[in-house]
Amino acid sequence: MPHTVSVLLYPGMSVFELGIVTEVFGLPRPELDADWYRLTICSERPSPVPVVGGASIVAGGGLDEFSAAETVIVPGVPDVCGSTSPELVGALRAAHERGSRIVSICSGSFALAAAGLLDGRRATTHWRYADLLAARFPAVRVDPRVLFFDDGDVLTSAGSAAGLDLCVHIVRTDHGPKIANAVARRLVIAPHRDGGQAQFIEAPVPADADDDRLTRTMEWALAHLTEPVTVERLARLAHMSTRTYLRRFAAATGTSPIRWLITQRVHASLPLLEGTALPVEEVAVAVGFESAVTFRHHFDRTMRTSPSAYRRSFRA
Repeated sequence: MPHTVSVLLYPGMSVFELGIVTEVFGLPRPELDADWYRLTICSERPSPVPVVGGASIVAGGGLDEFSAAETVIVPGVPDVCGSTSPELVGALRAAHERGSRIVSICSGSFALAAAGLLDGRRATTHWRYADLLAARFPAVRVDPRVLFFDDGDVLTSAGSAAGLDLCVHIVRTDHGPKIANAVARRLVIAPHRDGGQAQFIEAPVPADADDDRLTRTMEWALAHLTEPVTVERLARLAHMSTRTYLRRFAAATGTSPIRWLITQRVHASLPLLEGTALPVEEVAVAVGFESAVTFRHHFDRTMRTSPSAYRRSFRA
């Protein structure tokens, strides 16, 4: 039987948030040769629900159908300062007690928190609402920095676009990397942005002549991941002093060259862990780490799991 997914339609929502869920879980995908999802759009009331732009949508189900699905998604709440209805709180609790996977996108985390499903858990939301979520629900360990967080049976994501990353992550968990990557290609998005990636960079890439020089050094580093790459070498390639290069790189990316390089090496290891039987030691060397110990350390910091556990999850 197809895995059932329900998504909540609420007054005043953006159809983009609803579209994220329907695009990933609602479209039939016979070309993928997988038992795809069966999606139901639900609302608290049977009447047409007004959405942004003046349109109204009639949902296919109510809260009973909403809570009965195997994956339950709340893509937002009408008012982050308002209360969540007792009916929705009850539906979320019932779904969780039944073993459903509970997912929020953007401000949907407020509904999950109101139902007590985030108490004692690490969770995220849109960075604009993070302080308010922490103030209203002090039992929640709010992390405003990340794109999404997967706590097993409860998953939360940042702003609307991060919901795409979380939905593809769910597909990746359910069906493996090949199918998730195929879905990402159809959506024309990156196949994998890990949940720990920053929501935003405060200072965007500066629009000056140094952009091209930085870009060229980053492209060079990606092409030479297995070689020793130092800040000094990158600075020479950019025809900058080391100090200037560090400052320009941080302004452009929000991180340091070495931290960026480590992240790229970790990401380069994912296809090897997913699609080959190479020992972890050989994977480490293949993406430029000096040892398996160093690789495991940085993999854990970036992916919040070990290389072996990551491989087991996708082999399963």
